[in-house]
Amino acid sequence: MTNIFGALRLPASVVFGSGQRAGIGMMTAQIGKRALVCTDARMGQDAEFKAIIENIRAAGVEVHVYDRTEADLPMEGITACVEQYKDLNPDVVLGIGGGSCMDMAKCVAVLLKHGGSLRDYYGENKIPGPVAPVIAVPTTAGTGSEVTPVAVIADTERGTKVGISSPYLIPRVAVCDPELTITCPPGLTAVSGADALTHAIESFTAARREVTPELTVNSVFVGKNALSDVFGLLALKNIFRSLRTAVKDGKNIQAREEMMLASLAAGCAFGTAGTAAAHAIQYPVGNETHTPHGMGVALLMPYVMEFNRPSCVSCFAEIGRAIGLSGTDEEISRKLIDEVASLLKDIGIPVTLKDLGLPEDKQDWTAESAIGAARLVNNNPRKLDLDAIKAITRAAYSGDRASIAS
Repeated sequence: MTNIFGALRLPASVVFGSGQRAGIGMMTAQIGKRALVCTDARMGQDAEFKAIIENIRAAGVEVHVYDRTEADLPMEGITACVEQYKDLNPDVVLGIGGGSCMDMAKCVAVLLKHGGSLRDYYGENKIPGPVAPVIAVPTTAGTGSEVTPVAVIADTERGTKVGISSPYLIPRVAVCDPELTITCPPGLTAVSGADALTHAIESFTAARREVTPELTVNSVFVGKNALSDVFGLLALKNIFRSLRTAVKDGKNIQAREEMMLASLAAGCAFGTAGTAAAHAIQYPVGNETHTPHGMGVALLMPYVMEFNRPSCVSCFAEIGRAIGLSGTDEEISRKLIDEVASLLKDIGIPVTLKDLGLPEDKQDWTAESAIGAARLVNNNPRKLDLDAIKAITRAAYSGDRASIAS
């Protein structure tokens, strides 16, 4: 029996439930008197968003809204926001919207406190100390950014997406109100839910690390562990129960609640355990095809699972039993991959990288780029080298999962 090791780093306060957005004003006022709210243009015009802003003002807080957050978070937008509001010196920054809006708030909070360029903070543990307090309010059920130590931005000059990760990026408060996702269109619901599915599977199957007292101090992501696993399974049970319904019938509040709980739980899981190969391969794919992150990682998942299965039979079986599959561990581990592929197909996720628009001659280039994402590659449960990633990428291009089965 191995010793049990667990790690979690989460917001000081996580509040979940329909109608909980009505408490955002009081929560903001507990932190300070001047708030900067980051959102995007569509959300900025939304009646629910305007009601939240009024709720914060009614609590006696001076509110400034920046509603020009762009998808994929180009660096210039973050700099523009900081430039506009640096003299305001807000006590609290709120991110209301999808992952980009919440990541915007995190990045703005870093620069308001520590200055410099975002490039100073690329990678792990580069933020020198606490940042301005952030309240994160998701309006999609997918990224889990409201609880994670990560922000992903687009460095347009370098033509690549870059991650910043540090426990200091974890929001102070996360307010998850499923009613805010009811107007989320089916396509976005599908892509967001598929992102959460990938987070849950990759964290639950992440490589185990050698446990030392320094592990959680020196590493933001610490691999599979007893505490993140609880959240990973919670996420997967809810996703398999409710994602199809949430996509088909957006007004179904039970499906919306279960998907937002899944997204939150998957964020709690991967924020500590980390993600792996599907994320490593998606970065170059997303850059090349300009397709949504959640769509790319989910498309890759069945192929990555096929490659990882020999190292993950018992993990896959545990997930399979949690979602109602039966048989031997070996049988369930195979059935689970089919179940994942079937769920993704049902909600409209493309099946191959060719469908996604990746040029045929970019298959090996994708693998060569992906191998550079060392943090993600090293977190994969089965050892990855360039040939292995090429095999996954080629299979995902042709749609031939059997070519990597072992």
